[in-house]
Formats: sequence, C-alpha cells, structure tokens
Amino acid sequence: DNDLKKILNISLLNRHGFRISKIAGLSEEELNEKVLLLSQHSHSYSDQIDALTSAMIELDDERFYQLLSSSIMRIGFEETFIHVIYPFLDKVGILWQAGTINPAQEHFISNLIRQKLIVAIDGALIHQKASARKFLLYLPEGEMHELGLLFYQYLIIRRGHKTLYLGPSVPKKDLAEISRHYQPDFLVSFFVTQIEPKEFRQYIDFISSSFPSTPFFFSGQQAAPYAESLPDNIIYCPTPVAFTQALQKAGI
Repeated sequence: DNDLKKILNISLLNRHGFRISKIAGLSEEELNEKVLLLSQHSHSYSDQIDALTSAMIELDDERFYQLLSSSIMRIGFEETFIHVIYPFLDKVGILWQAGTINPAQEHFISNLIRQKLIVAIDGALIHQKASARKFLLYLPEGEMHELGLLFYQYLIIRRGHKTLYLGPSVPKKDLAEISRHYQPDFLVSFFVTQIEPKEFRQYIDFISSSFPSTPFFFSGQQAAPYAESLPDNIIYCPTPVAFTQALQKAGI
C-alpha cells in the first residue's frame, strides 16, 4: 500500500515538472503536502484521481474531503462525479481485483462518497418543479452497490423531479407491489454484480411484462453485453452522460 501511494505521489509531482532528484529529497510529510496543494488547484482529472487514490490508501478522510470539495467548488458536483469520481471508482475496482487494496479500504471510500451524495441529494430537493415526473429507483435482489443509483437520484432531483428510492436488493414481488401504489412514470436500476445471460433476460422479461408502458432505465457494466435487442420500454444507459441524454429524449 505504501509503495503504491508513493508511486502515485511521485508520478503526480513529476508530471508537474518536479525532478526525480528533488522529489527524492522530500520527506513523506513534504511529499504529501505538495501533492495535496497541486491536486486542489490542478485542472487535470488524472491528478485528482491519483490524489484521491493516495488518500484512500492512507484512510485519510480529511484529505479525501478536501480534494473532493475543491473539485466540486471548481467544476460543480455533477461534473466532479462524472469526470473524477466515476473514473476513480473504476480504478478502485481494478486495484481491488488485483489485490492491491483490501475490502476495508474500498468500503471506507465508498461510504465517504455515499455521504457526499446524500448531502447533495438533500440540497437538490429545493428544485422540484410543479410538473415533476415520478421516478422509482432500486437495485435488483442481490445487488448491493448503490453509489451509481444514488448519483442518478441526484441527477433526477436536480432536474426538478420526484424520486422514490428503495435502495439495494429489492425482490420482484416488492417492486411490483410498491409500483402499484406509487405509480411511477419511470423505473431506474443498476446491474453491478455479474449476471448470467439467461438470468438477465428473465429479469428484463419480468420488467417488460409487469411494466409494459413504463420506461425502464438501467446501467451497469455487467449488463452491457446483453443490452441489444431490448423491448421498446427498456433503455440501457452505459454512462451517466447517456442517462442524462435519455432523460432529455424523454422530455425530462
């Protein structure tokens, strides 16, 4: 972990013109201070991602929040999440699969991001329009990774619409029952955990038959290979940008 953090910090400083000989003479504290200062003022997404990765490895929540807050103040919450947090989470996933970081570090950073999302969602509630549409957001049974879904909730609320957020691992029967009561205009979900083609097709068939007139937006890399030849009301959104474009196309 320390080796990876040092490599990331050295790489960041070197990209900004620091000679390796000068970097080698810095103490660990001086190295961290220079990286934090550069990252807070850098317009390079890769610099910010490397700095966030280093903060995650150190379990340094204060530094992580400083970096995130600086980016949000500079380019806004939505752009920060799309251009910094999403690529950062992709990097975290790769490091986790490679065994470079442990599950505790991944959980630590996911919870920090989740807290930021919830605060942002709460702050966006003032934007609700008189003509607001109703969105029901949930994860299928067995799905627990909700950061992407929370961000989609933020995007929807920020555009002035209503949401009912059910969160992770919602059984089909519960989804059907709540939908009958709530009568959503749109359904939104994610497939993050690996899913077999047959299982995915069965789930899509359930959605299409149970909600034939309700658009169903879904994302998640695991579903990408199966995202062709979908029913008309099933819309795959590979990225947050694709999701916002789908909302615009639907008149949202």
